[in-house]
Amino acid sequence: MEIDHAVRESSDRRLQTKYRNAVYVIQRAFALYEFEQVAFSFNGGKDSTVLLHLLRAGYYLHKGKPECSNGSLSDSVLKCPIRTIYFESPCAFPEINSFTYETATVYGLQLETIHSDFKSGLEALLKEKPTKAIFLGTRIGDPNAVGQEQFSPSSIGWPPFMRVNPILDWSYRDVWAFILTCKVQYCSLYDQGYTSIGSIYDTVPNALLSIADSANTKGTFKPAYMLSDGRLERAGRTKMHLKCNSTSPNNGVISVNSSGFFTASIVVVGDEILFGTAEDKLSAALCKKLYGIGWQVTRVAVVQNEIDSVAEEVEQRKFTNDMVFLFGGFGPMQSDVSLAGVAKAFGVRLAPDEEFEEYLRHLIGKHCTGDRNEMALFPEGITELLQHEKLPLPLVKCQNVIILAATNVCELETQWDCLLELPNTPLVRLTPFMSKHLSSMLSDVEIAQTISKLCLEFPDVYIGCQRKSRVKPLIISFVGKDKTRIELAAGRLCNSFPEGAFSEVNCG
Repeated sequence: MEIDHAVRESSDRRLQTKYRNAVYVIQRAFALYEFEQVAFSFNGGKDSTVLLHLLRAGYYLHKGKPECSNGSLSDSVLKCPIRTIYFESPCAFPEINSFTYETATVYGLQLETIHSDFKSGLEALLKEKPTKAIFLGTRIGDPNAVGQEQFSPSSIGWPPFMRVNPILDWSYRDVWAFILTCKVQYCSLYDQGYTSIGSIYDTVPNALLSIADSANTKGTFKPAYMLSDGRLERAGRTKMHLKCNSTSPNNGVISVNSSGFFTASIVVVGDEILFGTAEDKLSAALCKKLYGIGWQVTRVAVVQNEIDSVAEEVEQRKFTNDMVFLFGGFGPMQSDVSLAGVAKAFGVRLAPDEEFEEYLRHLIGKHCTGDRNEMALFPEGITELLQHEKLPLPLVKCQNVIILAATNVCELETQWDCLLELPNTPLVRLTPFMSKHLSSMLSDVEIAQTISKLCLEFPDVYIGCQRKSRVKPLIISFVGKDKTRIELAAGRLCNSFPEGAFSEVNCG
């Protein structure tokens, strides 16, 4: 069978993995439902074209590679004569209609054309011919893909059937890799710069594929498979809007709270820290960085390398803080669950990001193929890559959660500097916190009452005490944004005790 042979002979390990997974879903559907009880929704676009040929391959493999008596393959097995639903619209491109009917003829599809809207037409069709499952060319990133899995029951209010999505996790690059590898025919519009085809009223060639040609006033375009960034696939849709997700109240847009400063929390993911085999130095360094730009850190938490542990902490902090910083659990290892935890906290799934895959491909080379693409799975619809020329990989921001890949303080310094240098940095610089530290050999009991009174008198100044040991001096810290108020509070403390009871120290 030519499709199966072409993919297996290909050197593209990623495509082979995607193909195997998709064909498995198709074979699973054919095992669950009788062939007469399934249908295929075909619209002439690139995604459904890919699905058509995957169905052919899956049907061929499901039938156990049957042959005719003369040793040749059965024509019906090669073509997969599946019931095919086509919703023909007066707004469709003529090229789409022509390609659909030509394809149905070539592959012997049982084409059933519907001229009403999708829901009404489907209700009428399913009444006439009971159907338990429909194969769809839905991919993550499509407007209707949110919440769907490879097998998803139809939505409430729709006629009951199982939606089967074999290419749900395929990217734009995967689609074209399959088409070009298998050398299958596709609609001619894709060679004219169209990258995502809707109706004649809302679809134009993708401007990113435009070829400058002063002699041609109409303009010419490169073919769709030459689009380098698949995330811009729908840029040719004239009514395309940026996605907004209202899962989080501030949506990653920071506003000053009533206290006049921003708050942040730090989540460290690491069993080794909880086991005591490693020490967390990053959160302390980040606290200093945040205080240096006027932000207040309200919580530092260390959680286990478990999706639920990460999700629970992030879900609480994303509502109570302006920004959440997350360390650890970011990579290809089984214990690297941070992104999955963030996705669960926001109630979204993980989806492949083609841009990040390109970064990985340049960084890791041939190792970033096949099953290793899970390193480029990010929370769907909420992920922003923060790029900087000094970083080998961009920083990851999911609304008001920033995932830092630093493993030591030196790397954190670099990532922090890059974060602040970004033109669209999510961190607003405010008046930095200042501090003054006094040392004394007075006992805690002697100083406690005076400190309590000062805290009431100076609510805008943090006043805290610490000792490195019970025999060493007591360190009293005054932290705030008003230097005059800090000096005044420290002066009041010194004046409450005999001269020489306190000396100023530098705590770094």
